[in-house]
Amino acid sequence: MSFIDVFAWIVLVVLIMTLVAVFVALGMIPGRIAKKRGHPWAEAVAVGSWATLIFGFVFWPLVLIWAYVDQPAKAGARA
Repeated sequence: MSFIDVFAWIVLVVLIMTLVAVFVALGMIPGRIAKKRGHPWAEAVAVGSWATLIFGFVFWPLVLIWAYVDQPAKAGARA
């Protein structure tokens, strides 16, 4: 193998590792945000994040928004 072949393999391995790291980071972001904000359904947000990433990414932005949405206050409750 020449130097260019070895370099190409190194670039390919680094690219694959980067893609895996980005995928894992995207899967963890909504769950961590929800837990940090004290979301009442933080575990559901985390599961929804991984499920939408694995099955097509279409609803992942909605799960990210859901991580920022808190449970609405009840009608009779006052702050």
